[in-house]
Amino acid sequence: MNVIPRDQHCISRQNISDSALKVMSRLRKEGFQAYLVGGAVRDLLLGERPKDFDIATDATPEDVRELFRNSRIIGRRFRIVHVRFGREIIEVTTFRGHHDNDAAGASDSNGSKQSNKGLLLRDNVFGTLEEDAVRRDLTVNALYYDAGNFEVFDHVGGTRDLENRLVRIIGDPEQRYTEDPVRMLRVLRFAAKLDFSIEAETARGIGLCAHLLLEIPAARLFDEFIKLFMGGCAEATLDKLLEHDLLRYLFPETCAEMDVDELALPLIRAAMRSTDLRIGQDKPVTPAFILAALLWPVARAQADQLEERGDAPIAAMHSAAQLTISEAAQHLSIPRRFSQPMREIWEYQLRLTNRRGRKAAELVEQRRFRAAYDFLLLREEAGEYTGDLGAWWTTFQELPMEQRLKEAGGGGRSGRSKPRRRRAKPEA
Repeated sequence: MNVIPRDQHCISRQNISDSALKVMSRLRKEGFQAYLVGGAVRDLLLGERPKDFDIATDATPEDVRELFRNSRIIGRRFRIVHVRFGREIIEVTTFRGHHDNDAAGASDSNGSKQSNKGLLLRDNVFGTLEEDAVRRDLTVNALYYDAGNFEVFDHVGGTRDLENRLVRIIGDPEQRYTEDPVRMLRVLRFAAKLDFSIEAETARGIGLCAHLLLEIPAARLFDEFIKLFMGGCAEATLDKLLEHDLLRYLFPETCAEMDVDELALPLIRAAMRSTDLRIGQDKPVTPAFILAALLWPVARAQADQLEERGDAPIAAMHSAAQLTISEAAQHLSIPRRFSQPMREIWEYQLRLTNRRGRKAAELVEQRRFRAAYDFLLLREEAGEYTGDLGAWWTTFQELPMEQRLKEAGGGGRSGRSKPRRRRAKPEA
């Protein structure tokens, strides 16, 4: 174990949440150990200000619950305690132990349980600080800060990997990925977030274990999707997912379309870049927009097939949207609060082709117009031909209503500017 004294690291209590300091102080006063752990310590050592503050302790979830009335125990697979201070939540976890210490067996709700394929279904074996460190996922996230004596504890070489800008899984990569395949996504997410390289054996294990992501429930994969693409580094994360061929376990139909539609990836990349920019500017973002971009190539291909069969454009897109979302939900559970806006963004792409009449003038006032307009611009940025619809709507939406009505009444219907899908040439 490497103990880093106060004069050899840059962490200051001034950069730590007062709420987190209060929780740690209360736990220590009651005779428990308490450390700031994980991403907060990592970010503080990198000179950044953390967004979340997690605490590790030898107190059980029940002990923590009794000490803090403003807390509740959550989770089955991993039981943790959320201590709430207004809008801020401090997450408190009990030190994890090795599974061979579990005397109670798989039937004990406080123990561990694995599937016959090695997937970790429950991990509530409690242990020591040293055991907790090696049970964590990544070395750079397994650093502990003692706010009492200002020391940093490093049991797994996390400080060395921070200096070398490496993301490394703790322990044998294949075993750790088998226990929880989502760890592969976490490796890529943190490599993208921190702009770190992935250690060779950690990367090699991803190629060997990628198929295990098929064992993860669709609802949990959606939670990971949010973390992957809504943290401000969506474009870099996309690159990592493509590099290690993991995107197809989240969006298999999209990856299939990317092989034949050369406009698919540019659109998705443009949406990622736009989302990162908005997050950087502290503007609101929604998963529905990124989902709309990721699944648009699939929905558009489905709609084209239905139109060739004889369906009207609006009806074809409506049916294609339903089918696309239904197929995607088999791999990634998409809540209705996001699937409905996605469907509206897609269907608005057809409504935006009509520049004539009161409906065109009033379309600007619709609540989904802005998202649909932004999506139209991304399609054009990616290379889709729309008949300069983006420029027309950019000017048109700035006009007063009376002038919009006059403009729309005097204009002509352009007809559906059907996107020209450029198919990739077959390899020789």
